[in-house]
Amino acid sequence: MIAKTMHAVQLMGHGGLEQLHYKTDVPVPTPASGEVLIQVRAAGVNNTDINTRIGWYSKTVTSDTETGGAGGFESVNDDDASWSGVPLSFPRIQGADVCGEICAVGDGVDPSRIGERVIVRNMLRSYVDYRPYECWTIGSECDGGFAQFCVAPARETHQVRCDWDDAELAAIPCAYSTAENMLHRVGLGAETVLITGASGGVGSAAVQLAKRRGAHVIALCSAAKAAAVLALGADQVLDRDADLVAELGAGSVDVVVDLVAGAQWPSLLDVLRRGGRYATAGAIAGPICEIDVRTLYLKDLTLYGCTFQEDIVFENLVKYIEAGEIRPVVARSYPLQDIAQAQTDFLAKSHTGQLVLIPPQVTK
Repeated sequence: MIAKTMHAVQLMGHGGLEQLHYKTDVPVPTPASGEVLIQVRAAGVNNTDINTRIGWYSKTVTSDTETGGAGGFESVNDDDASWSGVPLSFPRIQGADVCGEICAVGDGVDPSRIGERVIVRNMLRSYVDYRPYECWTIGSECDGGFAQFCVAPARETHQVRCDWDDAELAAIPCAYSTAENMLHRVGLGAETVLITGASGGVGSAAVQLAKRRGAHVIALCSAAKAAAVLALGADQVLDRDADLVAELGAGSVDVVVDLVAGAQWPSLLDVLRRGGRYATAGAIAGPICEIDVRTLYLKDLTLYGCTFQEDIVFENLVKYIEAGEIRPVVARSYPLQDIAQAQTDFLAKSHTGQLVLIPPQVTK
């Protein structure tokens, strides 16, 4: 018997941590046709969730994520404050990462799937009829994993067979698909790649996934985290504030995978070789950067903005997990009710890897 109500964190509007309300009487969702109901075992903490909460995607915001991460921003245009540019509806249950067990199915879904241990693709395509370059982020355009239960499209809910614990699996969907998508877009092979923000969830995923592709990985992070990033597989670690041209030389890198942007951004193009590729899926140090267009065209560079994901990206992640080719680092887990502390710690960036929330478990 599935309960009628559940524990969940509801986002009541754009703003600071005070907009996150932990409730114990939220109705359990009912799976529609083609959907499954998942009992959530764990849900990761990501920049996507914080950016959505504070409205950072709005063009009215020009500062870094940390500036408004805890308290929000004084002025946000709600009309363009989601990653998709479509206004959010509130209350919203966030959580782009979902790891759990299918406990019920909607019409058209094989009941034999009940009991499967699953993760959900965070960039959902079912709800936009699989149109190119369109998708919904679970936990943004629809309710996500910061709850005891959530619904998701059956065809985008993937069974995973592995010996990992729930927190490890919950570290995969958003961070690893974001990282793998960037590497997929640039077609990374056995080349030299520079990865910024390499100690974070996406950055640490990119290090592992790039090594899996045979790349020589140069990672940027704080000096205090250098040893941890080397342990992930990086071949070389530089301080995040290093003079990149002085350290590496101009035109020395084939690919840049950037999650930081900010003031250092022009030097990322300087270290790219002629014909090099740059991919970004974040701008935690600030979204407004200066570009010398001459660098872009005289060096024949290609710049990739990476949000939309082809189906193969998430499908490959499941294969990598089951083949034992990757494994995330979970720095710490928190009870779901401690979401404010988890996001505070996330913003402090004193950890390496992923932070994960664990909802109260429902006994069968």
